[in-house]
Amino acid sequence: MTAPTTQRPARMRNPAVVLPGAMRSLLDVFEAAKQGGVPQSTLELVHLRASQINGCSYCVHGGVMSARKAGESDLRLHAVAAWREAGCFTGAERAALALAEAATRLADRPDPVPDAVWDEAARHYDERQLAALTLLIALTNLFNRLNATTRQPAGATW
Repeated sequence: MTAPTTQRPARMRNPAVVLPGAMRSLLDVFEAAKQGGVPQSTLELVHLRASQINGCSYCVHGGVMSARKAGESDLRLHAVAAWREAGCFTGAERAALALAEAATRLADRPDPVPDAVWDEAARHYDERQLAALTLLIALTNLFNRLNATTRQPAGATW
């Protein structure tokens, strides 16, 4: 039995589209993060995990589609939510996913991004790559908040 879909309409267009220049600026940051030397597949996984945590259906849907285009397998995409228990992620990917979770769940602990999480990421990524990951995580969280607040519907892709 399938559940009925009760998708609510968007409250408004994405605010980054409404204000002139906002989306271009955000996309420039996104493009800069993509040039940081982190594999595209890792960036896709990080984006997907942060979007899952934030419950952003627009970004989860778009992120899965984007990750597939980048060559990610359905197996790995289905396992992102349980990456700690899944054996299909590398040590570097696990470090990036842990960083994404910590930087997304800032209010969940007194030390939002513990040294152990940061140090493990720093074992796998240099400063430029850490900058790329941090920017991508922050930008994903920004888009998640814009989309969730304005109820952007899942199904569209970028």
